[in-house]
Amino acid sequence: MTLNRRAFIGSGAAAAAMLSAPMLRAQGKPRVVVVGGGAGGATAARYLAKDSDGAIDVTLVEPTRAYYTCFFSNLYIGGFRELSSIGHSYGTLASEYGINVVHDWAVGIDRDAKTVTLAGGAVLPYDRLILSPGIDFVDDAVPGWSVAAQNKMPHAYKAGSQSELLKAQIEAMPEGGRFAMVAPPNPFRCPPGPYERISMVAHLLKEINPTAKILIADPKEKFSKQALFEEGWQKHYSGMIERIGPDFGGGNVSVDPDAMTLNIDGTVEKVDVCNVIPAQKAGRICDMAGITEGNWAPVVPATMQSRMDENIHVLGDATSQGDMPKSGFSANSQAKVAAMAVRGALTGSKVFPAKFSNTCWSLIDTDDGVKVGASYEATEEKISKVDGFISDTGEDAALRKATYEESIGWYAGITEDMFG
Repeated sequence: MTLNRRAFIGSGAAAAAMLSAPMLRAQGKPRVVVVGGGAGGATAARYLAKDSDGAIDVTLVEPTRAYYTCFFSNLYIGGFRELSSIGHSYGTLASEYGINVVHDWAVGIDRDAKTVTLAGGAVLPYDRLILSPGIDFVDDAVPGWSVAAQNKMPHAYKAGSQSELLKAQIEAMPEGGRFAMVAPPNPFRCPPGPYERISMVAHLLKEINPTAKILIADPKEKFSKQALFEEGWQKHYSGMIERIGPDFGGGNVSVDPDAMTLNIDGTVEKVDVCNVIPAQKAGRICDMAGITEGNWAPVVPATMQSRMDENIHVLGDATSQGDMPKSGFSANSQAKVAAMAVRGALTGSKVFPAKFSNTCWSLIDTDDGVKVGASYEATEEKISKVDGFISDTGEDAALRKATYEESIGWYAGITEDMFG
């Protein structure tokens, strides 16, 4: 569903009309509260409502009325998509599936009372709680940078206004200017994401500022699809991109947002735009609920239940679950497993063995798409990879174009699966 102004206003009104309904309609029904309306949360809410045929009262808590997908946001930066094409509203979930959509922040969880407290003061009781809050950033992960500096050095790892800001900064770079990225350490949301972003920035600069340069400070020795990206950078953007890995100081970086500089292992680099993608952790509501170990929330693979509380399920980027990458596809896959487990627990419906899958597509240049993916199964210890695939270097142009077109079809399919 593509967001436009009329749809946004209409869906907002529809969602607002539902706000007084949950407590009235919850009588006699098991109650599920879902926190977070992205690839995990929206999918789980929709499947619970759809497959239970009204037997479960489902409330979705999401602060934003328009949700912008992080997947495909790089294509907006590169000029391949309009921002509106990655924006989605919640009106269909409310009007067609009977989900109580509440636009507010969840600010507290009482696991003993089984309630969620919202910033507006409402308290939502639950029989099962599903948390899909995405990521937050580790404090002081990049010395000199904090969320307070995100307008000067955007992260753009939560899509929407940050994506718009980063693109505007790139477009305003002086001729022959310099773009820098501070890449994150593992694990982080969307392993190929920073490197697809570099590709899309390079594509944009090649068109509007061809003498500009790109610098990557990277703490990792290797990264997802590295051979594919490096082959593509050499082919399409030769001489434009320089990556500094940990052997040369890429893991020892600080920034000065006011001076617009990076200090890479003692060498100060002046840049015109700096995209800082810090180390990441589970969305803070997981910490509030007391269900994290370190930066992430460990889960039981077969059901996505928290290992600290069987009445809470955690999805997507926030989890520590094993072999699956932190991606929109993964969250959507995990949401279906969790929804089936919750529905079985609350209504007695049949629960089938958990199966998971993931594919991550990346665009390197026009019609030059690549992908990596795998299938997974639940073991007692973790979600375990069964088999996988990845694009080959040296593929012909027709195959790369077909891969890109496949990704376009997937985007349409997954967003319909999420939002109806």
